[in-house]
Amino acid sequence: MSEQADSLAALAALRRIQQQQQQTAPTPTEIQFSGNDYELKLKLRRMITGIERNSDAQALTSMKLLLRLADNILGDPENTKWHSFKPTNSIIKRDLMDPKGTVEYAREMGFSPEVHDYQPLYVFNPKRLHQLRVAADVLRDTMTLATEKEARALNARKNEKAVAAAAAEKVRLAFEDDRKRKQLNDKLEKERREARMEAAARRAEEQAVEREEQEREEQEQEDPDTDEEEEEEGKQAFSGGGNVLGSKPGATIASTGDDSD
Repeated sequence: MSEQADSLAALAALRRIQQQQQQTAPTPTEIQFSGNDYELKLKLRRMITGIERNSDAQALTSMKLLLRLADNILGDPENTKWHSFKPTNSIIKRDLMDPKGTVEYAREMGFSPEVHDYQPLYVFNPKRLHQLRVAADVLRDTMTLATEKEARALNARKNEKAVAAAAAEKVRLAFEDDRKRKQLNDKLEKERREARMEAAARRAEEQAVEREEQEREEQEQEDPDTDEEEEEEGKQAFSGGGNVLGSKPGATIASTGDDSD
């Protein structure tokens, strides 16, 4: 009895090992794609190009949705909850069914259209798990490149704005310099004009003085006796012409000496 029990236990253990090996062993589809990933990636990248025919925002949103569908399965392959999606779902319809190239990519990932209980579904084939993984990698790489491209474009726009701002600031500073330079030139011109006016006034004043002196000299040269007569009259006035102050003209001073008689 004990030997039969041991045999059954050994057989059960062998079956568990075989089941584990079957679960972990790659499927023929996975073996096939593991040796042909290069061509698969080329095909998937061409399909990505079809998705990119949508607007940049829509293409990025659709790729995010496809990647989420793939990551849900890759994160928990045994959970059948992630193995299907309804094409009538509002988000699925908007970002996967309606845009260009997205449904085709989902089918290449391993989802196929089926009808369950009169309900349309897209169901994942577990045998295409490796293909799903490759498709997710291609999506992730594409989105990384798109993010880097957008970052570069954003930096370029920032640089353009910075360059434009620097150019505007340069123009403003140049205008300000021109304004200050004009103000300085106007001030210097005003000072020069005032200096010329002052110099002209001084020259006019000096010329007027010179003309007065010249006229006086010319007048003296034209009437040279005038000064002599004035000088002679002045002398006579001071000498009195022999007359005693207070006496009548022609009167002589009486002798004060005694007569001989």
